[in-house]
Amino acid sequence: MPACLLPALLLSGPAHALSPLPTNVESKPLQLEQIMADPAWIGAPVESPHWSLDGRSALFQLKRADSPLRDLHRVGFDGTAMVKLDDAALATVDAPNPVFDASGRQALLIRDGDVFVRDLASGTLRQLTRSEIIESQPDFMADGRVMYRAGADWIVHDLNAGLAGPLVLLKVEKDPAEAPKADDLRDMQLRLIATLAREKAWRDGQRERDAELRRGVSGRQLPPVFLGDSIAISDSALSPDGRWMLVVTQPKSAEPGRAGKMPKYVTESGYEESEDVRPRVGRNLPAGQALVLVDLTDGSQHPLDLKALPGIEIDPLAELRAAAGKDPLKGPRDVRVNAIEFSADGAQAAVMLRSVDNKDRWIAVVERSGRRLDSRHRLTDPAWINWSFNEFGWLPDGQTLWYLSEEDGYSHLYTRRGDARARQHTEGRFEFSEPVISRDGRHVYGLANQAWPGKYEVVKLDLRSNRLSTLTDLGGVEGFVLSPDEKQLLVHYSQPHLPQQLGLISAEGGAFRSLTDTRSADFRAQAWLQPEFVQVPSKHGAGTVWGKLYRPTTLEPGKRYPIALFVHGAGYLQNVHQRWPNYFREQMFHQLLVENGYIVLDLDFRASAGYGRDWRTAIYRQMGHPELEDYLDGIDWLVEHQQGDRGKVGIYGGSYGGFMAFMAMFRAPEAFHAGAALRPVTDWSQYNHPYTANILNTPDIDPEAYAKSSPIELAEGLQGHLLISHGMIDDNVLYQDSIRLAQRLIELRKDNWELASYPLERHGYVHPEAWFDQYRRIFKLFERALK
Repeated sequence: MPACLLPALLLSGPAHALSPLPTNVESKPLQLEQIMADPAWIGAPVESPHWSLDGRSALFQLKRADSPLRDLHRVGFDGTAMVKLDDAALATVDAPNPVFDASGRQALLIRDGDVFVRDLASGTLRQLTRSEIIESQPDFMADGRVMYRAGADWIVHDLNAGLAGPLVLLKVEKDPAEAPKADDLRDMQLRLIATLAREKAWRDGQRERDAELRRGVSGRQLPPVFLGDSIAISDSALSPDGRWMLVVTQPKSAEPGRAGKMPKYVTESGYEESEDVRPRVGRNLPAGQALVLVDLTDGSQHPLDLKALPGIEIDPLAELRAAAGKDPLKGPRDVRVNAIEFSADGAQAAVMLRSVDNKDRWIAVVERSGRRLDSRHRLTDPAWINWSFNEFGWLPDGQTLWYLSEEDGYSHLYTRRGDARARQHTEGRFEFSEPVISRDGRHVYGLANQAWPGKYEVVKLDLRSNRLSTLTDLGGVEGFVLSPDEKQLLVHYSQPHLPQQLGLISAEGGAFRSLTDTRSADFRAQAWLQPEFVQVPSKHGAGTVWGKLYRPTTLEPGKRYPIALFVHGAGYLQNVHQRWPNYFREQMFHQLLVENGYIVLDLDFRASAGYGRDWRTAIYRQMGHPELEDYLDGIDWLVEHQQGDRGKVGIYGGSYGGFMAFMAMFRAPEAFHAGAALRPVTDWSQYNHPYTANILNTPDIDPEAYAKSSPIELAEGLQGHLLISHGMIDDNVLYQDSIRLAQRLIELRKDNWELASYPLERHGYVHPEAWFDQYRRIFKLFERALK
């Protein structure tokens, strides 16, 4: 059956958004040098948008041309033109992510690592800190004081008295007041030698008096809390009532595993240098963490028993462990603490924890007096828990927990009050994300891709009725910021040929108003080829695979076109959508390929984001297999419906896309005739732990998954023309990956392959010369092998 092509109206955007192209200019011929130039020629996209707290303007950053520096800009809602703020104006501007008090009359800001408070009625801005220590996590306490984190300490600031100081000092030392272990000799000395006993009494008395003085008249400062010398503090959170805190610890002896050494050949010094790089997957698992409740009313410590988490003592990898001849786990699985969220009154804390094997995620509730974990939610997956959709917190009533979960296959919003059953508020074959709770707790704003997986809009959820209203009709919403009075939304949006811009809309929906257009005249002058959004039927039980098709407006009758296939990176990433793509250079390159006689298909293969849990986890223990099936189906569809030439197929991509170019060239050499693998993974046992262990477990217990998924194990299959391209100081996918594969190809006596190395590029190339050289090689490869 033919694939479905979305109608053209989805590509142009609504009438109230910026037009993707002007109509009164003449387009220039598209050149590779221009495509791969510094992206300043396109126009800087809007970054980090936020409100001025008076609600009259928007603030955002724009990147400078040929520089990593950003400048802050302002655009007014009264029609005032966009302006860059000078350094003098920066002293009074508002910062992103303000934290409001319960009334919405005051806001805390972090700017340049210092804490400020803004009175919204008067507009007065007051600086609370000025130090070299970076402050973070500001919040209002239940009694009106302000708390924030300074380094590892929690500081409490009384706005009325102007006093600030640590509420408590946590020390990873032995308590000097702790009674020593029983010792007959010591006891005898103190019994017989009165001077020793007297000096000990003096020391004890001085320590007790110092503690009394530190507490002061208010009794708000405790003596240090000594947690012992065998642990390290990973994180901590202070309750808004100031009466207790949760401390996350891990063994001080935990070792992250052996780090690698990356050589650097082109250096300022003129000498060879080296840089430490990450450990490999499975070379020491992440350390398990513990959770300690510290009662600040008396300084007592209460370790929380993690065995309260359901399923914690079940090993989901037991069969693989046994098959590999490994000993079974002893005791409960190790966990890591993701985040801690206190209710506004400080009565309860919600804690998100994950098992180190990432098969389980829990949300548990803790009360100061209960001193135990009460599990309210468990999300379990035989593959792995998503690293997205983990937001959670409390509704303003302080009793109702809200969270995102993929438990029905898609990210949706749930609430649970006490021991009552959880309530699902959104449902369907779409993803709800980026939730923002209204101040009254009645509504939740978020993003959703309800119409089709690549169309993202702002939605508003009524928590009482579960009515989900779509507020925008832009197609490519990237994010939004609710105004301080919660009456308007600042919308961050884009289109396939429109970098991120800003617009304004009522929080109830209605007319949309564009605020910025940062595109350059040269970019607007170009006639850009709009991608066609298509659905490729799967012959492998996957339903349909969404893709972007680039082709001539009219296909020449009887002609067969060489095929170029693009594979996006990261694996879990979405590239088939109505937003400005991460791969904007590649999008322009695809137009260049079309102008030179190719048809191009870019797929959101299985593993991609935006399509729910099962699409993501289809690659569990078999990376490169379902994805390859999807691209083979893409070739079939192009041949059957788009006049593609089955005998002239090329594939390329970077990072995960480079890995997939190898899998295509090595596993299906009869179908792929040319491939370019850019900054590619060749052996998953050489990649990092957090990403790889999710999908393939670890090499010691699942060697089969690694052998099946690593191109270096399959290199003997190469028959076509291959380009390998890699930055030599890539600290993500190490250059060693490509070097090891090159040696393997040499030993296999393979022909028609080349390795291009870039001495000053990391994983994400930044220099136009390297971008140009790399894509010139890809173009020449396709011209040589597919024409």
